[in-house]
Amino acid sequence: MSEAATAYSRLGGEAALRRLVSRFYELMDTLPEAYGIRKLHAADLSGAEQKLFTYLSGWLGGPQLYVEKFGHPMLRARHLSFAIGSGEAEQWMLCMRQAMAEVIADEDLRAALDKSLDNLAQHMRNRNDQPAA
Repeated sequence: MSEAATAYSRLGGEAALRRLVSRFYELMDTLPEAYGIRKLHAADLSGAEQKLFTYLSGWLGGPQLYVEKFGHPMLRARHLSFAIGSGEAEQWMLCMRQAMAEVIADEDLRAALDKSLDNLAQHMRNRNDQPAA
C-alpha cells in the first residue's frame, strides 16, 4: 500500500465505512453501558447514522460528503446543546471500539483510528467532570 493511501481507502471505502457506522449505532442502541449517549439521540437513529457516515467519509480522507451537504462540520458547536462529559465520551468510544474491532481487520489502522477518535471524543466534552472510576 502506498504512503498516499487514505484511512478511507485502507478501511475499504464506502461499503466498509457504512458497516462500521451501522454497527456503531447498533451497539449504541443495544448496549446498556451506552445508555448515556443513546438517550441524547432521537428514537430513530437513521439521521444520526447518515450524518456520522458523511462526516467520517471526509474525515478519513474520502469524499467530503458532510461538507458538501452541511458546510464546515463545526462539531463542537453543533453538539453544545448536549451535555457531554467524560462518561458520554467513554460510552461513545466503547461503541466505536467494539464496532472497529468487528469491522476493521487492519490492526495498525484500528489503533491509529482509536487514538484519533478518542481525541475527537474528548474534544466534544462540554461539561467538566471526572472520568468514572
